[in-house]
Amino acid sequence: MFIELTIRTATGQADIRIDSKQKIGEGLSILQQRGVLISKTTPDYFRSAMNQNLVSAYKTFEEENIFDGDILSAIE
Repeated sequence: MFIELTIRTATGQADIRIDSKQKIGEGLSILQQRGVLISKTTPDYFRSAMNQNLVSAYKTFEEENIFDGDILSAIE
């Protein structure tokens, strides 16, 4: 299942549509490869706006219960 969400870093934010079975860190990597977001570091954790908790960049969106419309803010 594909989900749409926003990823925020210290340098900006971008919306992405991604398979929920992909790892959260891969979402940021895709945005970096496309030149949409530039991040000095690759964060290990993000904060979910919907769940109000930390989620690991090494787990999938599905494993961390990330759904459509969520905003993930990088913890850098």
